[in-house]
Amino acid sequence: MKQFKLTPKISQFNRCSDFCQTMNIGSKDLLIVSEHTYNDYLSELNLEAHVVFLRNYGQGEPSDLMVEAICNDLAEVTYDRVIAIGGGTILDVAKLFVLDEIQPVCDLFMQKLPIKKVKELILVPTTCGTGSEVTNISILELTQLSTKKGLAVDALYADHAILITEFLYGLPYKYFATSSIDAFIHSIESYLSPKATPISELFSEKAMGLILEGYKQIAEKGEQARMDWLDEFLLASTYAGIAFGNAGCAAVHALSYPLGATFHVPHGESNYAILGGVFAEYERLNPHGKFKDLCNFIAVILECHPEDAMVELDMLLAKILPKKALKHYGVKEMHLSDFTESVMVNQGRLMANNYVALDSESVRRIYDSLYD
Repeated sequence: MKQFKLTPKISQFNRCSDFCQTMNIGSKDLLIVSEHTYNDYLSELNLEAHVVFLRNYGQGEPSDLMVEAICNDLAEVTYDRVIAIGGGTILDVAKLFVLDEIQPVCDLFMQKLPIKKVKELILVPTTCGTGSEVTNISILELTQLSTKKGLAVDALYADHAILITEFLYGLPYKYFATSSIDAFIHSIESYLSPKATPISELFSEKAMGLILEGYKQIAEKGEQARMDWLDEFLLASTYAGIAFGNAGCAAVHALSYPLGATFHVPHGESNYAILGGVFAEYERLNPHGKFKDLCNFIAVILECHPEDAMVELDMLLAKILPKKALKHYGVKEMHLSDFTESVMVNQGRLMANNYVALDSESVRRIYDSLYD
């Protein structure tokens, strides 16, 4: 039996101030946000919430060390709601603070602790890529394991997912590019997942369509063309989040985690570095069935023959963000064996969603193809 689930109530606001007023943010709220976002949008509102600036606890991708440090600082703070405003890092971290027990964080992610939601959760994305606002997944770098790992439990669903396009206006182009490509990868992986349903496929297809149409405009007219598509990109990110929240992400994410954790490559960029290799392997192993359907779908949008769809897609994405070989991130050939082992040992949750089964030889072949 296949199922489809959407838990958060989704709301849209024109401005951040409208959201804060409507939600009546006050002294019983824990607000997790970046200092930059707070200063630009929230400081003048004189909110009484207890504020946590995530970057006071470390830079880069979210980690167990960040969460442990925040937990220690919040030991004497009481709150009823967790409100997170930010990118995927902030949203993924904030989800954990609705739980009754969080520490030790590694034990939580290995599900050695009881998982019980005791706070209300409101998530507001400030990029067009995370999809985390509508999923039940939190992903952290677990420093003890030297990899990223996801915790996927219903207790991590938001009660409210809030979409505010205003936040995207000041998003630098590179962050727009990496986050939106991440959303595209969410949509394309969920579409091919064996857990996909006809309903989840609708969200995957809508997200892919909106993103690729926007990318065509950017490729033709330049970076500023994105400004006319920000509403569509924000919706596409949420659509893709709904899709992968039901059908899952797969090998692209699984293979990107060792790269991101070891060399601190941002999540969207590390996924993009892996995308072409995984899909080339899928096409080599089984170019028929659902993969053929995907090529037909993309070919219509890109106005090309289905057999050229993956090449045309790669060319379009390269116009949005140039792709780098793994060695340009500092990866050495000796790392590829460690990466492969890490994927096979730690990423079973994601690898179960692959379009076709990938063994260790396939994973190593993908890494080799992306190395230089």
